[in-house]
Amino acid sequence: MTTEVSTEYIIEVKDLVVKYGDRVVLDGLNFRIRRGEVFVILGGSGCGKSTLLRTLVGLQRPSAGQILFRGADIAQMNDDELVEVRKRMGMCFQGSALFNSMTVADNVALPLREHTRLEESTIEIMTKIKLELVGLGGCGHLLPSELSGGMRKRAGLARAMAMDPEIIFYDEPSAGLDPIVAAGLDNLIRKLQSTFNLTSVVVTHEMASVEVIADTLCLLKGGRIIAMGTLDEVRANDHPFVRQFFERQPDDDVQENPDYIRSLTQA
Repeated sequence: MTTEVSTEYIIEVKDLVVKYGDRVVLDGLNFRIRRGEVFVILGGSGCGKSTLLRTLVGLQRPSAGQILFRGADIAQMNDDELVEVRKRMGMCFQGSALFNSMTVADNVALPLREHTRLEESTIEIMTKIKLELVGLGGCGHLLPSELSGGMRKRAGLARAMAMDPEIIFYDEPSAGLDPIVAAGLDNLIRKLQSTFNLTSVVVTHEMASVEVIADTLCLLKGGRIIAMGTLDEVRANDHPFVRQFFERQPDDDVQENPDYIRSLTQA
């Protein structure tokens, strides 16, 4: 089902529900992502962040609701239609997901070789450009095992940009990085946004990164949106969980709850 395409919003989520069996993981979410913004999804472990990210890129089918990408409902697409839509999206995985047997340049060039009919000489030029954009201009000949953790993250980002996507999804981009390297990656996300008006959706729990990159912040708890807005607007929200989250107050009751502990491995 296709509706009128919004020029302001690249993604519109309406009444989104995702269940694993009888357990509701995402419960009636409604939000919109503006073109050219950095939209950050924040929340504690097991709140549904990763499930939401997978659902937005079509890797998880929703139980109910709509996900409109440029006016087309991802939730109603077949596999072939999803493949075409994903060509307009980039995905940065938490572990970079590079192929260890391939050079960095070949990892970045892979989407172009798989999904286009470009000449190899053109692919090589485009690959070099993407690597230079992320600060890895001289590293194309290396294997992923020869890169540091931060460099692997950048290589993964270069591959996500290979097809010149309209939007990039990041799953915990700063996870496992030291503060200096993480700050450099945050600045890179901002640079890509300002240079290319690139929309970014970032799942994270790193507050230091949130303060640098977030235009809009969506705070989840138990599969529901507790607060949404700019960082200042969310911080000013008087919901008890917002106060607890930003002031780093422990929730002693939940630590003894076996359902909570089980959810950490499922959502």
